[in-house]
Amino acid sequence: MQVIGTAGHVDHGKSTLINRMTGINPDRLKQEQDREMSIELGFAWFSLPNGEEIGIIDVPGHRDFIENMLSGIGGIDAALFVVAADEGVMPQTREHLAILDLLQIPAGVVALTKIDLVKEPEWLDLVEADLSKTLTGTVLENAPIVRVSARSGEGIDVLVHAIQEVLAKHPHRPDLGRPRLPVDRIFTLPGFGTIVTGTLLDGTLAVGDLVEVLPAGIEGRIRGLQTHKQAEEKALPGSRTAVNISGISHDQIERGNTLVHPGTFKPTKMIDVWCTLLPDVREALKQNAEIKLFIGAAEVMARVRLLGVDELAPGKDAFLQLMLQNPIVALRQDRFIIRRPSPPATIGGGQVVDPHPAKRHKRYNNARLEELEHLLVGTPEDILLQTARKLGASSLDEMIKASGLENDLASEAGDHLISQGLLLELKNKQLLMS
Repeated sequence: MQVIGTAGHVDHGKSTLINRMTGINPDRLKQEQDREMSIELGFAWFSLPNGEEIGIIDVPGHRDFIENMLSGIGGIDAALFVVAADEGVMPQTREHLAILDLLQIPAGVVALTKIDLVKEPEWLDLVEADLSKTLTGTVLENAPIVRVSARSGEGIDVLVHAIQEVLAKHPHRPDLGRPRLPVDRIFTLPGFGTIVTGTLLDGTLAVGDLVEVLPAGIEGRIRGLQTHKQAEEKALPGSRTAVNISGISHDQIERGNTLVHPGTFKPTKMIDVWCTLLPDVREALKQNAEIKLFIGAAEVMARVRLLGVDELAPGKDAFLQLMLQNPIVALRQDRFIIRRPSPPATIGGGQVVDPHPAKRHKRYNNARLEELEHLLVGTPEDILLQTARKLGASSLDEMIKASGLENDLASEAGDHLISQGLLLELKNKQLLMS
């Protein structure tokens, strides 16, 4: 199952468009309906013409609710980028586009909405040309632009077919055998108890599974599963999933926690990352700067340690070590966003390179910088060797989990390293670097 997420400036018609496409109003809060403005994440779903059902995450567009937007946008397969024809590109259009770019969202469709409010065809052409220029050099550079009116229904069928075509080119999320569900919503229902929702990544969950909520380490059992309000015995990677958990109170869970199988993940308070600072940021990122980190559904304060550079200039990238105020669950290659706390603004983002660095290393340690470079761009063999160096004697399964590689790729790389004599197989089946 695949999930798309909206993005775009406030009042450009994201929620109205979703309602028209699905028949579901994603603005579930009375305050949202009264103000006609999304505040929290909204959810909907519908079937494509080919019969495939997809989920939709509708995010708020107002600048005051960017941080709510970030808690839901990270797990999507494609973006539905919405720009109103009567206003064109606006400030949050640009900020949301920068976020999609930093997260490297792999696919997208652009909806030019509210065309019924524009009477001059020349204006529509000008707005679309400006929009195309804005998208140049971003992940949405080649995304189709579809003119639509949620009010009249014009262009909706074309938009749905464009979404289907884009998703058909994008592979479904793999089952890595280690499920994790970043929690973006928690609530209770009489007679059911605690329910959490999120986009399931990297594995399957089934009714009866023992689960653990991280970072607290509290265990419970799955009492029930729902996908798009349909009860399921099993939830698959990529699906929007509601999990009814027994043995855990709703007040023991927070947005940003992660639901996993017990013992499969370890929380961390220190991560090494590759980070890009946006080119329009006013000043460089300095050593010991405080930032807000957004990863998965989590939001956490962090202190920056620059590695190999004196400062990170706008438009440049570098390795950083982030010292986190609270523990999170992260894997290598997870994407993240960083924001300046005050005045609040999105300033950059990137990907996790090492979610469990062995120590706080010296800033100009060339050997460590070389290791990070291998972890960032190296082959599966490079990555497995770096993991083996850090873990010491350990099983291939432990190395695979720590490396963040897909199981098949890692197993093949492990066999190759053993055959080359770069990994030694001990009598107890553990592996060690030669």
